[in-house]
Amino acid sequence: MKIGIVCYPTYGGSGVVATELGIELSKRGHEVHFITYKQPVRLDLLGSNVHFHEVNVAEYPLFHYQPYELALSSKLVDMAKLHEIEILHVHYAIPHAYAAYMAKKMLLDEGIYIPIITTLHGTDITLVGSQPFYKPAVTFSINQSDAVTCVSESLKRDTLRLFDIKNDIQVVTNFIDLDKHNLEFTDCERTFLASEDEKIITHISNFRKVKRIPDIIKVFNIIQKEVPSKLVMIGEGPEKKEAKKLAKKLGIYDKVLFLGNSYEIDRILSYSDLFMLPSETESFGLSALEAMASGVPVISTNAGGLPEVNVHGVSGYLSNVGDIEDMSKNAIHILGDDKRLESFKTNSRKEAQKFDLHQIVPQYEAIYEDTMSRCMITK
Repeated sequence: MKIGIVCYPTYGGSGVVATELGIELSKRGHEVHFITYKQPVRLDLLGSNVHFHEVNVAEYPLFHYQPYELALSSKLVDMAKLHEIEILHVHYAIPHAYAAYMAKKMLLDEGIYIPIITTLHGTDITLVGSQPFYKPAVTFSINQSDAVTCVSESLKRDTLRLFDIKNDIQVVTNFIDLDKHNLEFTDCERTFLASEDEKIITHISNFRKVKRIPDIIKVFNIIQKEVPSKLVMIGEGPEKKEAKKLAKKLGIYDKVLFLGNSYEIDRILSYSDLFMLPSETESFGLSALEAMASGVPVISTNAGGLPEVNVHGVSGYLSNVGDIEDMSKNAIHILGDDKRLESFKTNSRKEAQKFDLHQIVPQYEAIYEDTMSRCMITK
């Protein structure tokens, strides 16, 4: 198949999943075309089966905000015709599914029919899509897609609750390439982050308010009083500055490492003993899955799709949103006994195997084939 993939090319979970999906599809013999405004951060493989096409948005003084949707629609039309793309897989309802629908209509005028698969990742539903002024466009985009998937049962429930959806929604979970999480490391490499007697606790996110960054600092403050440890914070975002202030106020700033965005996430996770994700909501919790794939137990909230990933008492523990005391107690329980910690690490890796990409990617292939078959019949 010749597959066009539209996604955000950033560090966010949807962009990571879309990129990893495209790379794996190319390895399985499909021709994959990424169409977005910048090369995705995890796309380091370009060749005969993987292509990147940049969407250029010309700046006009007339527009206060430059019309990315128009530029994307036009680029999709051009690339579909030039490369004979057979199916479009767009990640995020707004603006990608909306732009894809316009491209589809333009191509129909030229006698070209291309089905659209839309994958919902969370923010497009729970934050962007739930705003009253976006709701009609989100509803329309989902209902006009030829097939719709979402990354968790929780997100499916939210979508059906928030919107008047006529389309069937299939749950295809996020996935992980377990082969990338088998990194070996030496004790001397680990000492760049912490001393030999210290545990390493890690958090990775875009530091938005929904991630509840202050909760991480507060929980760590309690942990480090009982268990010698360092906190590694990976990512950039609006809450980072306040997190630094809070760490200084609590007198633990020297025990917290703010590393910014990093290309060494897999390696840092391989050094880690515990992962924290106390989010207000998560459609899935891809960063928690990445940690588990590296054998790192997870302390998280029980919000959204997290209980579908992090199994309470097995791969880690779940707590109510904002329950600092419970999260601290659970973390100390895991870290306070080396034998127990090793058991949780083993269990985490085992649970992550359920989300191996070799099990999930064939589900997308089946959806592509089924959608193309249905659309050929009804065309």
